[in-house]
Amino acid sequence: VKENIDDVYKALTKSQKHPLGGNAYLNLEDEEKPFLSGIKYNAMPPGKRFRDMDQLSGGEKTVAALALLFAIHSCHPAPFFVLDEVDAALDSANVNKVSNYVRSRTREEALQCIVISLKDTFYHKADALVGIYKDQEEETSGSLTVDLSQYGKNVKLSHSAIFGTQDSSLQDSAELKASPTPSRSSRKRHR
Repeated sequence: VKENIDDVYKALTKSQKHPLGGNAYLNLEDEEKPFLSGIKYNAMPPGKRFRDMDQLSGGEKTVAALALLFAIHSCHPAPFFVLDEVDAALDSANVNKVSNYVRSRTREEALQCIVISLKDTFYHKADALVGIYKDQEEETSGSLTVDLSQYGKNVKLSHSAIFGTQDSSLQDSAELKASPTPSRSSRKRHR
């Protein structure tokens, strides 16, 4: 993990302004007694001086945590990740970097990610979208699944086009065929 953390963090933080990205380090707090002490994790975002981890912003901490997660995954692979609103503290530039990185890792490895997000940057890089809705009349939940692979990379789908608001410009360029598929939760009534 120690060998991979810097490369993963650089990949998550590099940009045109900072082509080398940031730096991340893992060190033992006490090298003489490694099993009795902790691990010190430091991340230095690009263009910033060294600071302790608790002095980083929420977005910088999120990117550092994701770098650690993916560095651990490099050594001990998991078949899939569930990333629940990991982009909440990120600005749009960092959401784009993280979504590109997740997309590249899923393409290169046998990794699947379920990303729960409210930001459309992740939607545009997804293979499929799943929406959960409440049926007011029947007081049940259901899910809608849209396979985006059939639309190609050049079709830009908006949130409103996929989840119900009329968008005539999208209807001309691509016809969405989403059929509700009942989930287990759709059989249970809301309380």
